[in-house]
Amino acid sequence: MAHKIRKDDMVKVIAGKDIDKEGKVISVDVKNHRVIVEGVNMLTKHTKPSMANQAGGIIQQEGPIDVSNVMLLHKGQPTRVGFKFVDGRKVRFAKKTGEVID
Repeated sequence: MAHKIRKDDMVKVIAGKDIDKEGKVISVDVKNHRVIVEGVNMLTKHTKPSMANQAGGIIQQEGPIDVSNVMLLHKGQPTRVGFKFVDGRKVRFAKKTGEVID
């Protein structure tokens, strides 16, 4: 099944504590319907010293948010996403403008 939000898409948060923030999708968890967006839902994580991080300490990292709380940005405008067939292949298109996204 094709998904409406994919990695490297620009999205806008439409619900939750980070409403109206925009960012690039870092990863998509298809099974749990979650996405991680750059700079959104920042969590504080306490880390022990390790070989990779000698000092340890407190780090900030993005947490997952539900895919229903983000909306795709197409040419700077938030839009819903639809699917249609163009030249025998399934593509995403912006419902607001009707243009093919990919």
